[in-house]
Amino acid sequence: MCHGRIQRNIVLCGISQAVSRKIYVSDKLHLELQAIVYKSPLLSSVLGKWDEIALPDSWLVAGAVAQTVWNHVFGFPPVYGIQDIDIVYFDPDDLSEASEAEHSARIRAAFSELKVWIDVKNQARVHYWYEAKFGYSINPYTSTTEAISTFPTTAAAVGLRPHHAALELCTPYGLADLLGAVVRPNKKQITREIYEKKIGRWIKLWPELTIVDWDK
Repeated sequence: MCHGRIQRNIVLCGISQAVSRKIYVSDKLHLELQAIVYKSPLLSSVLGKWDEIALPDSWLVAGAVAQTVWNHVFGFPPVYGIQDIDIVYFDPDDLSEASEAEHSARIRAAFSELKVWIDVKNQARVHYWYEAKFGYSINPYTSTTEAISTFPTTAAAVGLRPHHAALELCTPYGLADLLGAVVRPNKKQITREIYEKKIGRWIKLWPELTIVDWDK
């Protein structure tokens, strides 16, 4: 478990042939991301009290991580443009919507000092509501790391969490796009419409992003 400041070690969790792997790394990109995370009042606050999450296979993921990096790259304040924090977990033994909602309320209360919305989703039950929201069905995920590998862009397909004295990263597509402020579609699951809706908002807030067209 983690208490207070996270030590400057990191663990990488990647996806390879649907099997997650964890290795200690110290290369330049991972150290660069770690330094940016430590400077973020939002991300460091959540990671520093990770015991409060108390959910299986849980990760801090997606937009808040990517947008924190973009703010660093483009010289904006650390919290500029960040509307919410996404926390995902995987609990196939409790697939009820009510339980997910209870966890969401509990975690938002635990981090009530943060002035952003905290969204908490059980990735084991995403297939129940995905079609109603996006218009097509998906197969059930088998893990949180598989779910992260389907996120709409390669830059935002990233997860963070404390791991003993280390910071664990889930980066199925690496960190080059994230740290290079490149927005590239991850076509594993999404449609063009989903991708273009994402970039429509982002480009207004971070106009210097490099946007890769869907057809490329």
